[in-house]
Amino acid sequence: MLNALKIELKTSELIAAINGLKKKEKEDLIENLLASTSPEYLKSIKEARNDYKSGRVKKHNEVFGK
Repeated sequence: MLNALKIELKTSELIAAINGLKKKEKEDLIENLLASTSPEYLKSIKEARNDYKSGRVKKHNEVFGK
């Protein structure tokens, strides 16, 4: 198990740190939080990857039109 570092952090400090991130960094953070807290989310990613590998996908215009 990884060592843990415990720190006190005010909500306002966390918000300020997140606001300082670039857009892509924020998206990555959100995805990592979802992945680490939601087994259903991880399952959906695995299913989607399997669908893609098996060719069970549709093109954007097949689903949404032009």
